[in-house]
Amino acid sequence: MTDTPLWVFGYGSLMWNPGFTPAEQVLARLGGFHRSFCMWSIHHRGSEEEPGLVLALDEADAVCDGVALRVADAERDQVLAYLRERELVSAAYVEQVHELELRDGRKVAGLCYVIEQDHIQYCGGLELERQAQVIAKAVGGRGPNTEYLFNTAQQLDAYGIKDADMDWLVARVRQLAG
Repeated sequence: MTDTPLWVFGYGSLMWNPGFTPAEQVLARLGGFHRSFCMWSIHHRGSEEEPGLVLALDEADAVCDGVALRVADAERDQVLAYLRERELVSAAYVEQVHELELRDGRKVAGLCYVIEQDHIQYCGGLELERQAQVIAKAVGGRGPNTEYLFNTAQQLDAYGIKDADMDWLVARVRQLAG
């Protein structure tokens, strides 16, 4: 993959806080996965004592809409090192390459951070109400879990990406958090 452009798929915080300046940014779709609050966050949006929840790509018969971020060739190694430090902090995510269908019709190989379903931080299948209860109160090293939810939902709205579960969670967490 070193002789082709490096594309990264953003479906959560990478959409609104990639940590690097993309050389190109295009709406994209990933097949075979859905965006889900299925990962306990014990570092960034929660703690080991009171975990938060963050989004992950969970394997499913579904599609996930997000954004493909192309890394400038000159920054490839630096960005890859940064992303691995950020995303692989607890080995709950697995780095995989999958085909992304870009909104403009191109198909590219994209780096995706997918949840390891056998990992202790995996919590797929939590009811939405339970997710809202957790998100409303958790805080981690990168701030409140509510901030993560609200920023992600705002970015999805800005891109015109509909996510009914996200909309429900935003409304419910606003109620719970006051």
